[in-house]
Amino acid sequence: MDATHLSNGPVSLPLRSLSPRLPPAAAAAAFLLRSRAALRPSRRRNLCLASSSETLVGGSLREEEGKRRGEVVVSKKEEEDDLKSWMHRNGLPPCKVVLKERASHNERHQPIHYVAASEDLQVGDVAFSVPNSLVVTLERVLGNETIAELLATNKLSELACLALYLMYEKKQGKKSFWYPYIRELDRQRGRGQLAVESPLLWAESELDYLTGSPTKAEVLERAEGIRREYNELDTVWFMAGSLFQQYPYDIPTEAFPFEIFKQAFVAIQSCVVHLQKVSLARRFALVPLGPPLLTYRSNCKAMLTAVDGAVELVVDRAYKAGEPIVVWCGPQPNSRLLLNYGFVDEDNSYDRLGVEASLNTEDPQYQDKRIVAQRNGKLSKQLFYVYAGKEREAVWDMLPYLRLGYVSDPSDMQSVISSQGPICPVSPCTERAVLDQLVEYFESRIAGYPTTLSEDETLLADPSLNPKKRVATQLVRLEKKILNSCLQAAVDLINQLPDHTVSPCPAPYAPYLK
Repeated sequence: MDATHLSNGPVSLPLRSLSPRLPPAAAAAAFLLRSRAALRPSRRRNLCLASSSETLVGGSLREEEGKRRGEVVVSKKEEEDDLKSWMHRNGLPPCKVVLKERASHNERHQPIHYVAASEDLQVGDVAFSVPNSLVVTLERVLGNETIAELLATNKLSELACLALYLMYEKKQGKKSFWYPYIRELDRQRGRGQLAVESPLLWAESELDYLTGSPTKAEVLERAEGIRREYNELDTVWFMAGSLFQQYPYDIPTEAFPFEIFKQAFVAIQSCVVHLQKVSLARRFALVPLGPPLLTYRSNCKAMLTAVDGAVELVVDRAYKAGEPIVVWCGPQPNSRLLLNYGFVDEDNSYDRLGVEASLNTEDPQYQDKRIVAQRNGKLSKQLFYVYAGKEREAVWDMLPYLRLGYVSDPSDMQSVISSQGPICPVSPCTERAVLDQLVEYFESRIAGYPTTLSEDETLLADPSLNPKKRVATQLVRLEKKILNSCLQAAVDLINQLPDHTVSPCPAPYAPYLK
């Protein structure tokens, strides 16, 4: 239900009541105190209202009743008036794509829509060109107001601003110009083309599917970041009054509970496009017919591109009519693809894991080692990325840094300081100690996963596997493959040592691996 359907209309805020003599921050603070007191009685009503919507768009009473019964309810008129038809009526020129659908894993949810070729396409064809009038950017949202005031607080991202804008537009229901687009975003429910939501929306028990993976910590950290942005919504709302002056609704945290904002944020995150060679106010864009209706792929080179007055897609491969259109998702590892879009790419050449190495700060020669590391482009706490298929090269890249950490003799340290390049004197026992540490580290990380690679393969062979567990298993399986390849690389180096009987040197100040 929309706010406009309430018998008691929402409170109208006097947005222009701020005194122009007050600095923006002071005016905002003063107005915030006055407004909170005035708005507090309506809070319970509006929070209940917002809670009735699962993502961005609140439905009709018939739709809400259908949702409670587990039914998918879409009016015949809305079926006919789809997103593409609305876009054509509002300036979308003839294009070479159609909207098709595939079934959702959850029968209670509507099918997933996707963009497919409406005819055979050749490399270099323009699939579609969306006019700027149908693209949502901060430039469009803010109008003539400078973006600097909004973002100067450095506490709210472009994604949060776009999410907040569409949440207020959602409250206008069918009166909003963007209603057909918001309805489509709601239909997608923040799901990618695998019909799986971002782990940001998973239950705590479902996050256990990621046990052992660093992605689990990334999910929790991102969720905390969204919480911090939510807490800043009111301040930005007051300091950028022109952004919301057309909405006679409560301030953000009064109008929307955190869970609703998080769902909207994740939905926007799954479809925002990062445009290149445009102004700051246009770099993050919501493009109807763009993601999540387009399918992301790591080995694709086609990108949505800003051209004169529009955002267009030029395809990088041939398509037969009916085939889904794919675009490049940028150089993102699978952990980021899962976090942002709810899928994992098995052929992702950008997939990687991080290995954090750090010099021991208790080492009497720590400062000298830190200087040597910096001279060779490394830090006292250095993150090494291990890319899929390049694990051996990554292990070789770590060795000079770890060898430096194992230097203990002051005369050896002076030799290292006076030398050029990342060369350290390495005795057989030191090399064995370095390699043993790597082996133990990779074995420890692999042991942190509750399943083995073979068990993952068995799970993925089950066609009835829960979709969230499937995508999580795909991720951890690929991570284990990287770690196992690193482990094998370290073992191979040990086997290449001339004397296997040499015991590792004691290392009271060995570097740390995390």
